[in-house]
Amino acid sequence: MSDFNQALEYLHDSLVQLRNQGKSNLTASKAALETLVSTQPTENRATRTPIPPRETATPVQAVVPPRPISKPTIAPAPTAPFTDPSLSKEARMNALRKIALACQKCEHLARSRTQVVFGVGSLDAELMFVGEAPGADEDLQGEPFVGKAGQLLTKIIAAMGFRRDEVFIGNVLKCRPDMPAGESGNRKPRPDEMATCLPYLSEQIDIIKPKVLVALGATAMQGLTGATEPMNQLRGRWHQFKGIPLMATYHPAYLLRNQANSEKRKVWEDMLQVMEKLELPISEKQLNFFK
Repeated sequence: MSDFNQALEYLHDSLVQLRNQGKSNLTASKAALETLVSTQPTENRATRTPIPPRETATPVQAVVPPRPISKPTIAPAPTAPFTDPSLSKEARMNALRKIALACQKCEHLARSRTQVVFGVGSLDAELMFVGEAPGADEDLQGEPFVGKAGQLLTKIIAAMGFRRDEVFIGNVLKCRPDMPAGESGNRKPRPDEMATCLPYLSEQIDIIKPKVLVALGATAMQGLTGATEPMNQLRGRWHQFKGIPLMATYHPAYLLRNQANSEKRKVWEDMLQVMEKLELPISEKQLNFFK
């Protein structure tokens, strides 16, 4: 750091301290002003208007320049358990379900939803898949991943050697995001909506205690960890959520739009890493899918 920048940093910190002490004005001697000017880099000094010398002390308004503030990533606040940890898994999950189904924290979502999509699967699952939010089909049926993307996810689960009811499937957001009047389709959940709803998923994970989590899509990854990188930068490597290994991969809907074997192979390579983490046997046929 240059002498000039060091002097500015020192001046800033001194002004902050004086302001905190309730002082709004201070004086600077001629010698002090000349010293500050002399520390300025030569290339800047030549282009600035010199400060005229004064014999008397010069009043200086103690105005502290604001420091730049970076916008923080939205992250959910820690939440105490909704249920009694001493209860059985089944009792805790049933109690949590009742709380989630009655949730009104996001009034706009509570008004527009058909029902809360809580999540389905085994409470003893070693593997848990997490999507972003229910779509129209899921909102009607009350179960995650039941549309075309869900059917593809079921095939991926079977290719890994599991039945759908042996894993657990949920979403960060448990209500379908509301749509403007007259518009169809599904919109992405907002970060604030996911942050509000994440404690429900977090407690589901605490109850199930899976060995591995899989985030389906960049939005699910953002809801879980706050990450905003594109999926091609997130997938293929391990992350963590609450100390549990977390693999990010493309959402099945992406594969419905991009059906090239090269894209299918990327998802399958991620699933092979999941199988290895779970210490599952991998056959030669599985190893060579989509090659």
